[in-house]
Amino acid sequence: MSYLVYHNPRCSKSRQGLAYLGEKGIDPIIKEYLKEAITEKELEKVIQQLGIKPEELIRKNEPEYKEHFKNKKLSDADWIKAMVKFPKLIERPIIIHNNKAVIARPIENIDDLL
Repeated sequence: MSYLVYHNPRCSKSRQGLAYLGEKGIDPIIKEYLKEAITEKELEKVIQQLGIKPEELIRKNEPEYKEHFKNKKLSDADWIKAMVKFPKLIERPIIIHNNKAVIARPIENIDDLL
């Protein structure tokens, strides 16, 4: 099975993740999730593969978080809706392989998939 990377080309960590995979001889499928919309169902699956709660995938330093969600208690479903509406909130990069996923921060987390 191939590797899938949820990628933001403007993010240095995301670019480093792709470079790291390239060093390992892996040519992943790339989904630029800021251009290609991510669905609630797709995001639910990614969160399940990561083995985390939706709120743990939130980038809390993003302006969208501070403006709309800071100090709010949301349900898991509402966090997922928030990330679909404001995809910049999604932590990156996310690498998926064989139905398992990691957030590649630090980049060496990718080793868990190799």
